[in-house]
Amino acid sequence: MDDLDIAVVGAGLAGLVSARHLADAGADVTVFERRDEVGGRVRTRHEDGFTLDRGFQVLFTAYPAVRRELDLDSLDLQSFSPGTVIARPGERSVLSDPLRDPFSLTDSIFNREVTTTDKLRTLALRQHVGSRDEADIFASPDAPIDDYLHDWGFSAQYIDNFVAPFYGGITLDRSLSTSKRVFEYTFKAMSEGRIALPAEGMVAVPEQLADRARDAGATIRLGEPVASVTVDGDDATVETEARTVDADAVVVAADPRTARRLTGVASVPTTARSSVTCYCALDTPLDDGRKIHLNAADDRPNAVAPLSSVAPSYAPDDRHLLAATFLGSEALDADDAELLDATRDALESWYPERLFGGLEHVHTDRIEFAQFAQPPGVHDGLPDARDPAGPVYLAGDYTAWSSIQGAMRSGREAAEAVDDDRDSSD
Repeated sequence: MDDLDIAVVGAGLAGLVSARHLADAGADVTVFERRDEVGGRVRTRHEDGFTLDRGFQVLFTAYPAVRRELDLDSLDLQSFSPGTVIARPGERSVLSDPLRDPFSLTDSIFNREVTTTDKLRTLALRQHVGSRDEADIFASPDAPIDDYLHDWGFSAQYIDNFVAPFYGGITLDRSLSTSKRVFEYTFKAMSEGRIALPAEGMVAVPEQLADRARDAGATIRLGEPVASVTVDGDDATVETEARTVDADAVVVAADPRTARRLTGVASVPTTARSSVTCYCALDTPLDDGRKIHLNAADDRPNAVAPLSSVAPSYAPDDRHLLAATFLGSEALDADDAELLDATRDALESWYPERLFGGLEHVHTDRIEFAQFAQPPGVHDGLPDARDPAGPVYLAGDYTAWSSIQGAMRSGREAAEAVDDDRDSSD
């Protein structure tokens, strides 16, 4: 692709991966990003010694695209402990993977929130998904997660107490009406790798991707939104407020609504799942280490993650940072005080031996479009990288599935599509 001019719209994960691979192939690549920073939905702010990701986010180290596109060692990853704390008023219990967390074997065996049969079925499910790859899982017949688990024979107790809050956090859908394909693949990833945070925050992921793109020769223009992408035969034109750029190809890696507007591809999904993250600080850490706390009683909050117990760099030395996640549109309208009170009430009910009067609000992220909705069958109708007209391509998790894996994979696939099409036209 020597001497080809290629524009990439958006410096999120998909756009940065696409830019790097296009530049590596010899193209002259320019990335246009409307914000003053890279990352798209994966961003971090640093405030008063706290590291605050844009909503609660984690990195699954087993994702193939994560392993392929990132130098994980340089991210200084800090890992959550395998398993979770299932919390309800007056009671906390550990449910873990004894194969990966042998120290919690006794707690897991005697956990009364799930049955012994459920635990055995979990091991069988792990073996089942472990033998399948991403393409196989996402080509399989679909169903809601809830129906899928009932068909496997899991008890309502297991589904309600563990899966609903845990996968409520992953899919932002505590009702478990999301595609079972997402459940299967993320369950596989958690069985094979770690759930982790970069020491400097999740923004370290796109920053590393941006550095790699620049090292390959790509130019990244921040604070320059794209107003339009037009096609004239085999050429395309990108319009920003600052310039008009003629390109041999354009990769649109913007957010779903912008991508649909710029390309006219109606199959780009724009139905949103929302979330709210209330960041709170304590003087002393929670007692259950580096495990996510699931709310088995209700969804206010759905879960609480002890961030600085996992990654000490997320808080000042004398403070401890928690992330409480709330789901649904009602949480978007709740004020900071209401979210803080709900979090305090939950913690006090889970830890009746402690007082949480000193819990302080640090920051709240209200994210109206955190993921696109993924009901059963949605992946069968998602757009392809080549769906836009002319030499315009799509890159974004909305061409795969809503995840870091989907975003990074889509960026590489868009670059490969450009490369293949140019090779066949030469």
